[in-house]
Amino acid sequence: MHIIARLAGLLVMGSLVLSACGSATTSTTDANSGELSGIIAISGAFALYPMMTVWTEEFTKLHPNVEFDVQGGGAGKGMTDVLSGAVEIGMISRDIKPEETAKGAYWVAVTKDAVFPLISAQNPYASEILAKGMSKATFAKIFVTGEIKTWGEVLGKPEITDEIHVYTRSDACGAGEMWAKFAGGKVQDDIKGIGVNGEPALVDTVSKDALGIGYSNLNSVFDVRAGTLVAGAVVPPIDINDNGQTDANELYKTTADAIKAVADGVYPSPPARFENLATKGKPTGVTLAFIRWILTDGQQFLSQAGYVPLTPEQQTESLGKLK
Repeated sequence: MHIIARLAGLLVMGSLVLSACGSATTSTTDANSGELSGIIAISGAFALYPMMTVWTEEFTKLHPNVEFDVQGGGAGKGMTDVLSGAVEIGMISRDIKPEETAKGAYWVAVTKDAVFPLISAQNPYASEILAKGMSKATFAKIFVTGEIKTWGEVLGKPEITDEIHVYTRSDACGAGEMWAKFAGGKVQDDIKGIGVNGEPALVDTVSKDALGIGYSNLNSVFDVRAGTLVAGAVVPPIDINDNGQTDANELYKTTADAIKAVADGVYPSPPARFENLATKGKPTGVTLAFIRWILTDGQQFLSQAGYVPLTPEQQTESLGKLK
């Protein structure tokens, strides 16, 4: 999936043109006016893409001579692009790996969200699943070891033989890595299932398959504007305390429910995680100014877009890395 958001008026910098593949250009500050100007190319995690479109739009209201080229494609693409110099900023929805740091990746956390399990509203056993919840061990046996193969095994009813259709992401993504770690694996490739390319396609596929199960980011499972789950989707509760039933703090039917659980630390981590912005080396120029703005004034836009703001301590830590 290739998504480009053009959010500012065109700034002509000599004959420099941003190519369709998203090659990066140098960002500058006008020496005469002191105004920020330049083109910032960004790519990466679908999880952070909706928030980034809000941030870039708000930033260009303040600095109209800054232009953005924002692409999705997954955390893996974001890291590859930033390390190759194709973009200035990579959106990374997972931990930064030591080998990536060794290649020059420099990162700061900018918000927090989570990966949620997903089944179809058409699932014939949805009401029972919502009432009982599913334990971490159950998810592990579905997604990683493959020991649980039927919905009857999930519910403890051997007479139910409907097979579980397991879906995962075929593209490298932070959501896959976080879900694998939650389910007892280490990397995305530890998850079994049918590969689907891209987060929107995965949500759509599971929602339309009555026997399907998958996982996706908060902002794909929940319709932020409506404040409810996206049409056709159900989040099976994680039975956090393994008591065999769904408690009130384990049931997420609205966006507000999900955000509160992540913010309060009730929802387990992983699959709750920090969202990061990565640059090749410490950011400079208008790229640095933009990231600093995200960590200060930009935090005010997070909640309304379905994300969890950093705590003051986390905010200070991230800003400290930019000095």
